[in-house]
Amino acid sequence: MSATRKIIEAYYDDDFQLIAIHSGLEDFSLAYSLNQSCGLRLKRTKIDLSYSENLAFSIFDWEDEINQNYWVLYSNTCEQEIGISEGLFTNDISQKTSFLVSEQKEVDYFLKIDTDDGMIRDHVVKGINKISKVVTAYSMDPNALKSKNNLIF
Repeated sequence: MSATRKIIEAYYDDDFQLIAIHSGLEDFSLAYSLNQSCGLRLKRTKIDLSYSENLAFSIFDWEDEINQNYWVLYSNTCEQEIGISEGLFTNDISQKTSFLVSEQKEVDYFLKIDTDDGMIRDHVVKGINKISKVVTAYSMDPNALKSKNNLIF
């Protein structure tokens, strides 16, 4: 194996725990609730995850240096305004919803935990399900997702 390949594999870590969250809460409100109920310290990143000029997904993260875990909360949806001009005096604006993980359109948020400890994930799922505005949360196998690479940055 070449030295370059070893370096790439060291930075491209696709071994993580994933929790799917169904909730109508706004992203900042969910992050606050997760911090309160699960003992996390998620903060909004300065830069959103963007794949094009008009497409940006909100991200909250926290590096738990004590336990050596890295937590990331992703919004799975992004609303885009699309302006349609039909004439001089008619401008229609519609919204298009895009998804970070397109094969999981029913999921509102993903919580990614860079850890090998499945017990942490199970404990957090229980805490998330206690939040009043969360419909459900459950662990998910990231290897089953076609768009798994969208959750790695």
